[in-house]
Amino acid sequence: MIPRAIKRLFHQASIGDQSYRFMFERERSDEVVAIDCETTGLTVRTDDIITIAAIRIRGNRIRTSERFEAAVRPDASREGEAIKLHRVRQVDVAQGPMIWKALPKFLHFVGGRPLVGYYVDFDIAMLNKYILPFIEIELPNPRIEVSKLYYERKYGDAPPNTSIDLSFAAILRDLNIPPLPQHDAFNDALMTAIMYVALRDMKERGIRIPRLRTYDVFDPTGA
Repeated sequence: MIPRAIKRLFHQASIGDQSYRFMFERERSDEVVAIDCETTGLTVRTDDIITIAAIRIRGNRIRTSERFEAAVRPDASREGEAIKLHRVRQVDVAQGPMIWKALPKFLHFVGGRPLVGYYVDFDIAMLNKYILPFIEIELPNPRIEVSKLYYERKYGDAPPNTSIDLSFAAILRDLNIPPLPQHDAFNDALMTAIMYVALRDMKERGIRIPRLRTYDVFDPTGA
């Protein structure tokens, strides 16, 4: 696998549409963007994006007024599946633009800012499926994975054989974040943004998330 730093240099040199060179620039060092994509399934090659949301975070402030949202039309053969999984209304799917129409606004919104997400590699892989043929590069943005930040705060010093739960629900529960209705791109992006700000603050202050203590029980039978 090619390291991301090498791939970034390659894309910077080979970008097809020069008007998107801003993707390699950072306007502010204290800004990141939380993103989420809702899709018709979990297979990058065959599934489609149906909604995209992105929210800017500046320092420790989640700027919900600076957000991007788009409901895009999936392949016609999967419209029914998209509605079933995500409760997207028929009119939202039918009248939404094709993703090619939404990409320019999305790319200008995120710019060169790091992208924050929950299993963000999947969201970026889905986006890259469309972005690569559009401007001949993949998203060059740095990635920040909230489940990794959470792992460091809770399990980074855990002994071997510790049971690990990196689920979205577990992170919300440990950080005391009220759950919003899921399978909604904006709600998921907002909860992810709150997770990121909370976990970053904990790291800066050296605070760990407590774990339930487990003890080995001596069994004289050796079972």
